[in-house]
Amino acid sequence: MITVEAAKTILSEADLLYNTAEIEQAYEHLAAQINQALAETNPLILVAMNGGLIPAGQLLPRLTFPFTLDYLHPSRYQEQTSGGELIWHKRSNENLNGRVVLIIDDILDEGYTLSAMVEDCLKYKPQQIFTAVLTQKDHQRGNQFKANFIGLSVQDRYIFGCGMDYKGYWRQLNQIYAVKGL
Repeated sequence: MITVEAAKTILSEADLLYNTAEIEQAYEHLAAQINQALAETNPLILVAMNGGLIPAGQLLPRLTFPFTLDYLHPSRYQEQTSGGELIWHKRSNENLNGRVVLIIDDILDEGYTLSAMVEDCLKYKPQQIFTAVLTQKDHQRGNQFKANFIGLSVQDRYIFGCGMDYKGYWRQLNQIYAVKGL
């Protein structure tokens, strides 16, 4: 954990990558894709906590079909700037058997967390699993997992805002920033 003053400094020195209007456009684009693909499926939507909270809060009101909702809480970062071992804080309480499932998360970086969520859900025999992320990093590291729905492509830097944090801070911002020097 860093101090509040350090968090303020990080934001004041950060590079703005996407402004509010660009973020809104990305949410509209994501919602349109999801509405088209899942409108007739009665999906279970699983929000990946904590990062998926803000994107889900923006996406769900834009969806035009009925769905049920739950959340998952895996974590690899524990408020650090690099991922470690995956820790499960909560798995879904819903019956996934035969359901269409949509997992919503903030970012697809190296793919380990999102693919672990999919693998965990597959144990419960859903009909089909889709993934939606607000952002996907441009790089070739990780397991090359591909999301079904992607809002924005981002530079291979440490980013925050729109659900993504810097050491626990700034998830609530409605812009996306990159940490100076990272």
